[in-house]
Amino acid sequence: MLKVKVKVKDKRFSIPVPYAVLNLVSLIVTSKRINRLINKAIEKDGNKFIFPEIERKDLKLLLQGFSKYRGVILVETRLKDGIEVEVKL
Repeated sequence: MLKVKVKVKDKRFSIPVPYAVLNLVSLIVTSKRINRLINKAIEKDGNKFIFPEIERKDLKLLLQGFSKYRGVILVETRLKDGIEVEVKL
């Protein structure tokens, strides 16, 4: 389970993200239809950036790697204004 912890001033939020949700999101992100919709929305905004196509098999390997290395901290950030963000496997 991916755990996202956010601390803003006196408030703390902890958001658990199960691997099943990550798998569902990876299915959506790798969809060719969704990719076309994202690129059309970017073109309407006037940017020249193109959202790259991502292969499902590549993301699947990444998610399998996540489950092997539980407890590893991916991101730990502290800003000057007191905001803290931590993403942990």
